[in-house]
Amino acid sequence: MSEKVIVAVDAMGGDNAPQEIVKGAVESLQKNSKIYIKLVGKEASVQAELAKYDYDRERIEVINTSEIIETGEPPVEAIRKKKDSSLVVAMRLVKEGKADAVVSAGSSGAILVGGQTIVGRIKGIERAPLAPLIPTAKGQSLLIDAGANMDAKASYLFQFAKMGSIYMENVVGIKNPKVAIVNVGAEEEKGNALVKETYPLLKACKDIHFIGSIEARDIPKGDADVIVCDAFVGNAILKLYEGLGEVFLAKVKEGLMTSLRSKIGALLIKPALKQTMKSFMSNEYGGAPLLGLNGLVVKTHGNSKSGDICKSIGQCLAFREQKINDKIKEKIKNEA
Repeated sequence: MSEKVIVAVDAMGGDNAPQEIVKGAVESLQKNSKIYIKLVGKEASVQAELAKYDYDRERIEVINTSEIIETGEPPVEAIRKKKDSSLVVAMRLVKEGKADAVVSAGSSGAILVGGQTIVGRIKGIERAPLAPLIPTAKGQSLLIDAGANMDAKASYLFQFAKMGSIYMENVVGIKNPKVAIVNVGAEEEKGNALVKETYPLLKACKDIHFIGSIEARDIPKGDADVIVCDAFVGNAILKLYEGLGEVFLAKVKEGLMTSLRSKIGALLIKPALKQTMKSFMSNEYGGAPLLGLNGLVVKTHGNSKSGDICKSIGQCLAFREQKINDKIKEKIKNEA
């Protein structure tokens, strides 16, 4: 497929903007010839960063904006008032069909609000979930929802499961992905009101491979490919994952420095250990897509470095080439 994919990148969003954002955008051009970038932000700052690199100037366009949405700003107010912010302009490019996707490391709240109100949901989709890939012993699983809809309904989770299955099968390449709902036990009768209402809907759905409930302790084992929950539960799982990863890595390093013998051993195992730990960091898989929108919105970590931005842009390419939105629309049409 030779069709190019245009990604609008919020050059001013995140702790390391615009330096790491611009660097990641340039790196993405080197990895795939189909990618074209619209860098949205304060032109002077963006151009100053671009001047550091050699790149195909036909494949990067800088779009000047005068405002930045800061992390601490109220999301709804920021999206409504800062019309010339890098995030709002980038999302408007997707809405107007001038870009296929937007990538931002900026304010999570503003990205979620902007995705729903500017890009807009696919007709028939009740809510757009945030769906990051998380590392497991068997590879990776999709956690859906991880932050967008704190108060969910059973019908939302039902759609999340279907969208998550489509994403995992077509973007990640897992055939007939196993779907589970987060619960406090494996028994069907367990759970809160939301889980009890959602479970029979998922069980009766012929479009997904539903395997029942999954307890939190089994998520890292990779027992399910798509992990369905409301955003309150999902965000707690995601943050615990991130915190445990940091603590575990620190403790391993501390243990390896306790004696001369352990230090010698550390030198021997360092390459293998580094690779293993890298595979178990949640940011290894790029950003989290907001599924169910009319265009793709990818939220990356606020402290993203160039590699994270590059991976997130790569996600946009796979999303477009696999026609994920078309597949979601087809499923929703059949459901109606």
